[in-house]
Amino acid sequence: MSIATNQDTKAIAEDGQRLKAIAQGDMGALEALFLKYQSSVYQTAMGVTRDPQIAEEVLQDTFFRLYRHAGRLDGSLPLAPWLYRVAINLCYNRLKGLRAWTDSFHELAERLFTPSSTSPERAAERNELQALVQSALAELDPKHRAVLVLYYLHDYAVHEIAEITNVPEGTVKSRLFHARKLLRQHLEQRYGATELLVPDPA
Repeated sequence: MSIATNQDTKAIAEDGQRLKAIAQGDMGALEALFLKYQSSVYQTAMGVTRDPQIAEEVLQDTFFRLYRHAGRLDGSLPLAPWLYRVAINLCYNRLKGLRAWTDSFHELAERLFTPSSTSPERAAERNELQALVQSALAELDPKHRAVLVLYYLHDYAVHEIAEITNVPEGTVKSRLFHARKLLRQHLEQRYGATELLVPDPA
């Protein structure tokens, strides 16, 4: 995925027109963008916070900021990266001082490992491994989970994640490396799940 070039130019233009309309007070345009992006923004917030209440608050605050800043956004650029950047920063702010995350994040867990066999006999083991991955994710700090969400769930490249999170590419690579390492270590040491494979970036 490329933030600037490989997205549907028609969709980008439509979003740009909606931003202009929002800047003029058109709440219908805001609702249209909310309906288009609410699922992915909420999913991103859940991946970072692992708390549905916080994720819902982040979702609402993200679009409130979109409403406030619509007139200053560049409508010729894809909107999703800006939304993810705002959502992730809001997640960081809300997680200060919090230590526990209890809700599972099934889709990300599925993306983060590859079972050695797809036979029916391994179905139960696959489900168990997914639960173990979800538990391991809770051990990571929000900044590490954020890069995992953007890389494995939203398929952004390292340089795109750097733009979204406003950190150098080297920092993104370091966080991905350490997050994968911690995830592997957690599963192997705590559960003996040595067959877990957390895919490396291409």
